[in-house]
Amino acid sequence: MRPFRSPRPLRPRGPRRLTALLLFAAAALFPVATPAAAAAPAPVPGTLQPYTIDAVHSAGISSGGYMATQLHVAYSGTFSGSAVFASGPYNCAQNTLSTALNACMNTTQDLQLAKLEQTTRDWSTQGLVDPVANLAGDPVYVFSGSGDTTVKRPVADALADYYGRFGARVQYNRSTAAGHAWISPLGPNSCTVTQSPWINNCGIDAERDLLGHLLGSVTAPSSSPGGTLIQFDQNTYVPGGAAAPLSLDDKGFVYVPTSCAGGASCSLMVALHGCKQGYGYQGFGTRFIDNAYLNEYADTNDMIVLYPQAVATATLENPNGCWNWWGYLGDSSYARHGGKQIEAIMGMVRALRGATPPPVTGQVTLPSVDAQDGYVKAAADGSGPAVGTLEDTYGLALGRGTDAKVNRTLLSFDTSKIPAGKEITRAYLTVNRSSGSGDPWASPAGNRLLADVTTGCFGACAVEPSDWSAAASVAGGAQIASFSSGSASSTDLSAPALAALDRAGTTQVRLRFESAPASTAYLFVNQATPVTLTVEYR
Repeated sequence: MRPFRSPRPLRPRGPRRLTALLLFAAAALFPVATPAAAAAPAPVPGTLQPYTIDAVHSAGISSGGYMATQLHVAYSGTFSGSAVFASGPYNCAQNTLSTALNACMNTTQDLQLAKLEQTTRDWSTQGLVDPVANLAGDPVYVFSGSGDTTVKRPVADALADYYGRFGARVQYNRSTAAGHAWISPLGPNSCTVTQSPWINNCGIDAERDLLGHLLGSVTAPSSSPGGTLIQFDQNTYVPGGAAAPLSLDDKGFVYVPTSCAGGASCSLMVALHGCKQGYGYQGFGTRFIDNAYLNEYADTNDMIVLYPQAVATATLENPNGCWNWWGYLGDSSYARHGGKQIEAIMGMVRALRGATPPPVTGQVTLPSVDAQDGYVKAAADGSGPAVGTLEDTYGLALGRGTDAKVNRTLLSFDTSKIPAGKEITRAYLTVNRSSGSGDPWASPAGNRLLADVTTGCFGACAVEPSDWSAAASVAGGAQIASFSSGSASSTDLSAPALAALDRAGTTQVRLRFESAPASTAYLFVNQATPVTLTVEYR
């Protein structure tokens, strides 16, 4: 069940509201003074306890900005608004790293804003994100510096435009020459640079501005944080119970002001660091937490600040410890309900709000059974089928080969290994490309690589010619988008395809292109790395 969103009037602040108005008036006349750096509180071990929380917001920088937007859009019934520095529109990368680099950081590729809007609306209709109607009227703060060459200005412009299409109230600061950074009066860097620790002082109080926009009013910050910075175990909130496989640190942090610990009604800010700013990244530690200038405002504005932590992978999937905003580690749901990092953060939010957590989700990854895998080739009309013979040399073939035959791949999975008594909530395939020629997704244009699912086997479990055209329990139960190298994950298996998984034995999957390519265009998969079926359950 998706969370119900109740009306969210501005939180009454009593005399603090008058103070805030006076501060804003003064800010118009006098420049912002840089506050003296104060000793940051040392983290103490603890757990996430429930507090009285009346509103939830997200904020982030760069990859953390993308994640802040993903949280807001995917769970707009929970999040009341968002603030981002140096990032772009929701789902910008569309599960493709090259798009992330060329359209969502650089501008050498069109980021297709109209398509992003329509996808959001479609996902809302399908229940994959909360209703987009929730976004209307939500406060959103966007910041982009003209000196930012990492996420270029038009990308941030597109974020402001994206939110405007859903009726959000956007405040956009594009008035400085800032580099790629979180902007804070405590920033050790000058405004225009882009370098570690990526926290810049531009002579403005961006936290006052963003919090004033999100909360409706803001009281002057404390001179030094007087609350408690709690270090907690993130594994507790991760689907499957293991943070590291999701590129999450085992350590997370939450700053709790004395007033909130004492029972005051408080807001919750989920603050997300950028790449190379996580606690565990090459000794970076708490520099983002200490210098973001949120804890000081938290003390005087009844606000808890949650600092989740991403961590670098030992592989090239995520070596810089970024948040998942392009679909790394095979998580094709990274931007919507079911996204592993999103669900981990939502688990933390629920714990702080005292909500009953959802059942713990488990996961099993099943490799295909090599002895039963293979491929079948036939004419485009299915005539003259024969079992392919090049699996050991090149891998499993898909598409149209040089012999003009159309290839389809058969995969077997021992789905009896899914724990008995568990409800399957999600499943997807991950394939590894060995080699290929041409682009079968473009022949014809818009061609789709589909996964047919059958309970048991199409015929005998060993591959046979009749498997090319044998009826499936569910045709097109998932699809795999175009990819030219490395690995790719399918969309989530449809509900009928999930129901077709044989809990007592074998499930076979047939990969096929929806249309026969008009000319030679093929790929080989699974030569050295087995195709896997990942099943999540509760």
